[in-house]
Amino acid sequence: MRTWTPDPAPTAPHGLAAAVSSLGEPGFGATLLDGLHGLLPLDSVSVYRIGAQPAIFFSASLGVPDTTRDCWRAYLSGPIAGDRTLRAQPPSMQRDTGEALRLCHITAGEVAPEHRAKVYEAHGVVERVSVIQDEADDSLLALNFYRHRHQRALSDTQLAEFGRLGGLLMALARKHIALASPVSNPGMRERLLDLQPALSARELDVCTRILQGMSQEGIAVDLGISLPTVKTYRNRAFARIGIHFRSELFALMLAQPGAPGWPGSAHDQRMRGPGKGSAVL
Repeated sequence: MRTWTPDPAPTAPHGLAAAVSSLGEPGFGATLLDGLHGLLPLDSVSVYRIGAQPAIFFSASLGVPDTTRDCWRAYLSGPIAGDRTLRAQPPSMQRDTGEALRLCHITAGEVAPEHRAKVYEAHGVVERVSVIQDEADDSLLALNFYRHRHQRALSDTQLAEFGRLGGLLMALARKHIALASPVSNPGMRERLLDLQPALSARELDVCTRILQGMSQEGIAVDLGISLPTVKTYRNRAFARIGIHFRSELFALMLAQPGAPGWPGSAHDQRMRGPGKGSAVL
C-alpha cells in the first residue's frame, strides 16, 4: 500500500466537463467514471463516510455489473471494524489535521483476509485508489475508484495522474453530495410538511430520498435500516398523504399548493366528500 498527498493546484481534463454539468444528478457517478476513463481505466466508484455514522453517498459502475452497494453492505458486515487502510497516513502528514487530503493506493492482496474475501474477491475487484479527507469528528470521507479483474493494473503514470486530480475529484464529490443530498435540501422537507404535517422524521427521510430518485435498496443503505423498514415508512407516508405510487408523490411536489389534487384543496375536498377525511362546510 502507498499513501501520498494530491497536487494542490490540479488542472481539470476536458473529459470532466460532462461530470461538472451533471453535479447533483442521479447519473453523476457514471458520468464521472466516463470522463476519467481516458486517463484512468477504472470501472467503479463509491463515496462513503466511515466513523461514528457510516454512510454511503453515491456509487456507480461503468461497463460492468454495478455491485458497489453490495460491496458497501459486505464492508459493513464486518470488515469496516478492522479496516485501517483509509486511516494510514504518510509520515509527512502525521501532524496534519482538519481538511488535509491524502491519497491511498492498495491492491486486494494487501487488505485483511475477511475484507479481501467479502468485498474484493466476491465482486471481482483487485485494486483501489482513494482520495481521503478527515472530518472534525474523527470520521473520514473517502472517494474510491476500483479496478476490476479484467483490467490491467494501474501504471505509475496513471497513479501520478490520479494524484494530480485528487483535490479536484474530492471537490466535485463534495459538491455533488451537497446538491444531491435530500437532508441538505430543507425546502423539500418543508414542502412535504406543507403537503402533510403529520409525516414523521423518518417518513420525511424516506420520501425526500424517493424524490431524489433513490431506489428502496439505496435508501436502506443510506439510512442504515432494513429494506422492509424502508417499505414500512414509505407505506405509512403514502397513506398519510393519500397516494399509492411514487409517481403521485412527484406529481404532488410539482403541483402548486392549493391546486387540484393537493390535499386540502377545494377540488380535493369535493372529491373526498363527507365522511372521507375532510369536512364539507
